[in-house]
Amino acid sequence: MAKVKRSYTQTPMREQEAAVRCHNFDEVAFGYNMEEGQLEASRCLQCKNAPCIENCPVMIDIPGFIKAIEDGDMPKAHEVLSKYTNLPAICGRVCPQEKQCEMVCRLGRSKKFEPVAIGKLERLVADWALEQPIEYKEVTGNKGRVAVIGSGPSGLTTAGDLAKLGYEVIIYEALHAPGGVLTYGIPEFRLPKRIVNKEIERIVAQGVTIETNVVIGKTITMEEIMEEFDACYLSVGAGAPNFMGIPGTSLNGVYSSSEYLTRINLMHGYEFPKYDTPVQRSKNVVVIGGGNVAMDAARSAKRLGADNVSVIYRRSLEELPARIEEYHHSVEEGIEYHWLTNPIEYISDDKGTLTAVKCVKMELGEPDESGRRRPVVIPDSEFIIEADTAIEAIGQGANKVLLDTFPELGTNKWGYVEADPETAATTIPGVFAGGDIVTGAATVILAMGAGKIAAREIDQYIQKVRQEMPV
Repeated sequence: MAKVKRSYTQTPMREQEAAVRCHNFDEVAFGYNMEEGQLEASRCLQCKNAPCIENCPVMIDIPGFIKAIEDGDMPKAHEVLSKYTNLPAICGRVCPQEKQCEMVCRLGRSKKFEPVAIGKLERLVADWALEQPIEYKEVTGNKGRVAVIGSGPSGLTTAGDLAKLGYEVIIYEALHAPGGVLTYGIPEFRLPKRIVNKEIERIVAQGVTIETNVVIGKTITMEEIMEEFDACYLSVGAGAPNFMGIPGTSLNGVYSSSEYLTRINLMHGYEFPKYDTPVQRSKNVVVIGGGNVAMDAARSAKRLGADNVSVIYRRSLEELPARIEEYHHSVEEGIEYHWLTNPIEYISDDKGTLTAVKCVKMELGEPDESGRRRPVVIPDSEFIIEADTAIEAIGQGANKVLLDTFPELGTNKWGYVEADPETAATTIPGVFAGGDIVTGAATVILAMGAGKIAAREIDQYIQKVRQEMPV
């Protein structure tokens, strides 16, 4: 048999031209077609002890589904994927593969070769599957009833896995649409809502019920939940915005990234006036932060018509936490960056409206508790950036609505729920927790990994309790 000659570089994915896409909210990347997917799949070494599996939070059999793509067997590829993940089309788009599975790809460890494009191949299979007919299943609930609080990636994962095991699962969502951060946080051009809705529809088809507009702690109490269900999984996320608290924070034109992106995404502000959700049309926008949320806010502002969009980050490009792909896309779209810079004051006109941001230059000092070098202010380095909109994307805290009405639940000094990382168990028997409400803001795939752990542990907990019940 002739030896396969592998390409040094990944098979490129077709995208909208930057000059076009920065004026619309359509998805940037078009995805592989079958020919492109098979070409990329042929690059996989099919390692026996594949490090990519170990570095995947949900432990997908990556060589297995990639081999099926190479063979042209999409049903088999989907069968392999669906054993491990309930949200493959979402993960294929937003999971930071470059820091996980692709980072340890043995092909990519060679100085000559790029790693296999695992995320792009996952998206190919998942998108194919979403076009196939849905088979709805009836769940008897004989194994037990489980309440899942929150319909983000962690809650959806837990619900889907438990439904597969035969549990009756009801997800309670506080907002009017399910999906959590997938719906309110990530813009259409990076994760289309039709994809989110289709993936959720397939989880519902497994027998999961989703009830929206239900605020646990207000609409229903946790005491009622614990009386009606055999177990409960808390996955309410970390949706309370953090602010720097610098002078001028209350000015008109200063937003949290939570409000700004929720208006655009969940409330369809980008389609105003078709949807009655106005979003400020700005000329000069400043975004503070360096994560994916900051990238999403900056790129959304550009698409809403801003002339100038700048990202202010207090460290350098080397420390930028955002996905490098999102950074490159933003640069192509005309987003500017102020590295080693930090805001110290918002400046207004005589009507209380933002007109500029006063900043200082920084330099990197000794490492902090995160291991990154701590930014230190350079004296007498103040300067002004003109801005009519400032968006703070500096992280989010725990949602207090549920926690304030359930004081028995143990929390840590940051206000997040205390849960065993190995079992997702909280301080209250039968109540489990995972995702951002435990870890703080993290990635979609890490939240899904927590959801898989919770589903396994909830199953074991309920079966143990039932075995110990008197006959």
